[in-house]
Amino acid sequence: MQNSDIRRHAETLDAADPLRALRAKFLIPRHGGQDQLYFCGNSLGLQPLGARVHVEEVLDKWAHEAVEGHFTGQAQWMPYHELVREPLARAVGAEPSEVVAMNSLTANLHLLMVSFYRPTRERPAILMEAGAFPSDRYALESQVRFHGFDPATDLIELEPDEADGTFSMAAIANAIEHHGPRLALVLWPGVQYRSGQAFDLTEIARLAHAQGAIAGFDLAHAAGNLPLRLHDSGADFAVWCHYKYMNSGPGAVAGAFVHARHAHSERPRFAGWWGHEKETRFQMGPRFVPTAGADGWQLSNPPILGLAPLRASLELFDDVGMAALREKSEKLTGWLETLIRARLADILTIATPPQPGRRGCQLSLRVHGGRTRGRELFEHLGAHGIIGDWREPDVIRISPTPMYNTYSDVVGFVEAVEAWRDGR
Repeated sequence: MQNSDIRRHAETLDAADPLRALRAKFLIPRHGGQDQLYFCGNSLGLQPLGARVHVEEVLDKWAHEAVEGHFTGQAQWMPYHELVREPLARAVGAEPSEVVAMNSLTANLHLLMVSFYRPTRERPAILMEAGAFPSDRYALESQVRFHGFDPATDLIELEPDEADGTFSMAAIANAIEHHGPRLALVLWPGVQYRSGQAFDLTEIARLAHAQGAIAGFDLAHAAGNLPLRLHDSGADFAVWCHYKYMNSGPGAVAGAFVHARHAHSERPRFAGWWGHEKETRFQMGPRFVPTAGADGWQLSNPPILGLAPLRASLELFDDVGMAALREKSEKLTGWLETLIRARLADILTIATPPQPGRRGCQLSLRVHGGRTRGRELFEHLGAHGIIGDWREPDVIRISPTPMYNTYSDVVGFVEAVEAWRDGR
């Protein structure tokens, strides 16, 4: 197709898109008098229009009711986190009692590892992927050291076995089996942050459990991106953030999952007043009685202003549903892949798996010519209002997000890369 034909085809696809009205429910940053082409939902999602409404509701309540706002009027603060419980459970495929919005991702990872990483001399090891997001590695290494073990031997980092830094399921299965007698925990991503590869959580959980290990997941790049089925997966626990595909603002309150079979767990945990059963919480007794389910891992009352944007985002997820978002996502990212292979194969290599079932929204792109050329392209895109992000040493991440990106956005990205390549 000629550029004009591609542009017309994209406009036809946009007109036929059943989710096209969603874009108007977000604030799109501007560049040069036009909407940015924003492909960075994998790093920070755009602001839903409803976020301001819910935040201002909290501010107004604070202004007019002060401390009484905990117990009076609409959207009371004492049970405020319960307002997001059911829609959050639907978004990640869990039972309502299995999820809670609290803290930040790495804080939640540490809190749940207190309970679910219980190393012994015979089973001290954690298996994770090599090249994980640094915060995960820092957390896991520090937990191993905290328990008196040696990360050099007890933090096992599986190297990718496929081209472009991706992992086969066979390699994951072989590693779990090989290290099985020593494994206390398998901690794996739902989507690998640099490559964009998605993983079969159910199979990884099954393999871990078959070896007597706990299965935990970091879903930072999977929540709001893929149709998760956390309860059915059998995962013991999972953590994620809400500021990426869940569009809940910078530093948004994070999420955690604890499987229902652990609802009344006697595993050790770090306890706080807010995790105490709410029926007797205000008796202020000295003995901690945890709330059943994920709520029992809470420490302190949640930041109401931080939860307010999550309410707005989850309303949109509930209105549309993950199935419809995933259907559009596969088409949108597939359209990007098709155009790159057809028009930009001489300049870009796609490092993300080509199979839709092995990826989410994101395509990780490497520019021929190495890091210097890659940075030149990345900066060219930013200067023209096309926003992706850069991950060292040489990856540009572009994520067409089904809630607000369009087929025409994808064409705009391809045209901008062509112009850079051709010196136009």
